Amino acid sequence: MTGEEKPKRKKRRLIGIISSLLSLAALTYIAITLVSGRDLSLTWLSDLFSGSEPVEMADEYIFDVGRDRVFADLGGSLASAGTLGVQVLNIGGNETLRDPFRMSHPAINAINGHAIVFDIGGTAVRVLKDSKIVKSVAADNAILSASINRNGWFCVCTQGVGGFKGVVTVYNDKGNAVYSVSLSSGYVLSAALSPDNKSLAVLNLTDESSRITFYNGLSSETADSTFDLPGELILDIWYPPDGELVAVSTNSFFSVDKSGKSRELHYFSGRRLGAYAFNDDFYSLHLLDYGVGFRGQLVTLGADGTLLGELTTDRELISVTSGGGYLAVLRNDGFSFYNANLNELPSAGVRTSLLGANRVLMLGDGAALATGEHLAVVIRSAERSKQ
Repeated sequence: MTGEEKPKRKKRRLIGIISSLLSLAALTYIAITLVSGRDLSLTWLSDLFSGSEPVEMADEYIFDVGRDRVFADLGGSLASAGTLGVQVLNIGGNETLRDPFRMSHPAINAINGHAIVFDIGGTAVRVLKDSKIVKSVAADNAILSASINRNGWFCVCTQGVGGFKGVVTVYNDKGNAVYSVSLSSGYVLSAALSPDNKSLAVLNLTDESSRITFYNGLSSETADSTFDLPGELILDIWYPPDGELVAVSTNSFFSVDKSGKSRELHYFSGRRLGAYAFNDDFYSLHLLDYGVGFRGQLVTLGADGTLLGELTTDRELISVTSGGGYLAVLRNDGFSFYNANLNELPSAGVRTSLLGANRVLMLGDGAALATGEHLAVVIRSAERSKQ
């Protein structure tokens, strides 16, 4: 036998071993599936033997979920919820999940590959991880809002009964209810769960103020601390990956620790808040001058409130969002990418008209999704298009 033949024999033997292992894995999967009574996934078997090739991002996505569509990035796939249910497409535009059910006012929140779909004013809740439904929940009363944290724990706010102004129920990542609190003072607007799953912040509205109520430890219905903001409306609250809760009101952007102590990050009294975006990398605000048409300013802030960038604008901004170190701005006359310092970045353009777009979703990695009632079009930065 020549020296060249030995490597060939070794290569054939290695291929044979790998083929045997693949066959064994397939037979084991089929046996376990049949015994357990679960559905057999031919897609999984096909992927096992054919191997997976990188999927290129589509230029446009076709969702069929009815009216009032909302969208979320699941980090490798896209979810859309509408009046006819929820649908997930992979980045190539192929459907990986469809769950038909009725909603009157669909909403969706997503972070770190987790998403919660819910019907405002209804009772339907679906919790997703990637392209799988983790939990389906039917709320006892009308849903006010819902949120999910980066670990897949989620909370659902519902209308109160019997004298209560609202109820917040916390579920773990398996979809099991682990805590519930009923508020008798202050109407519940929304809630956020800390990244360590140990602290619940509830945003509610009293006759005198906006209030954030903290329940630390999730063991008692007695509040551990509260923060009141008289004369202002707190619009939203959010937990960053590490650090204190952040909140945006009609006049300011600030943080609040779990003891109820606040710290101002940016004060903008005298201007009207047009839009805002929470993001792991930086925060952004669109502030409008009163009585001067669309004239205003885009502002980006670091986690500690440090001013990163300012940009004066006199054009109508329809939607502002951020992610992956980028800021995406949809205007009435076009679209722009910016970095955290608000330096404009070149765009690779789009191959489909943005006419009818009313929201933009940052997909990370230098791509964004412009959406409307009948479109979902990808816009790429010049950096992303080179990859």
